[in-house]
Amino acid sequence: MVYYTCMKHIEIYGSEILRADNIAVAEIDDDLLETINEMVRMMHHSNGIGLAAPQAGINAQFFITDAPDDEIRVFINPKIISTSVEEVEMEEGCLSIPGIYAEVKRPRKVVVEAIDPQGKGFRIKADGMLARVIQHEYDHLKGVLFTDYLDEKIQKKADKKFLKKKKTGKRSGGSRKEPLL
Repeated sequence: MVYYTCMKHIEIYGSEILRADNIAVAEIDDDLLETINEMVRMMHHSNGIGLAAPQAGINAQFFITDAPDDEIRVFINPKIISTSVEEVEMEEGCLSIPGIYAEVKRPRKVVVEAIDPQGKGFRIKADGMLARVIQHEYDHLKGVLFTDYLDEKIQKKADKKFLKKKKTGKRSGGSRKEPLL
């Protein structure tokens, strides 16, 4: 059983839960719905456009998105069932890795199946930024971070930069205005 107690902060790089393989949501109850609402507030407060349960300290398979020109979406027990062959490269950042940004190549389109907060299954075909956010947040449920897609040299540079920032005690992404995933 998972207790949906949302942390009041976002888990930061180095936290074990960010590398965990998370468990499926067995039941949609008031605690889960309250947690989802708190995560939406956390995401917006942090200028994010996506947030996965592990980033909020929860070992469960769900995430939320609020991609530009889209609505807030909740994906419970999601499964990406197909991706396009065509890939696009775009700069990504992450609320759990503040201050680190890098170009990441991902499929342009995805098809995902999930359960919504009312317990209904749905399938969505996503393109562009929504597809990217879905893939980024879905990766969090598998313990994968966007930095894992970088070549080793760039990954080490990002790690060094993050560790330097971590020592200063800064938890935010700075003054950057681009949305974070």
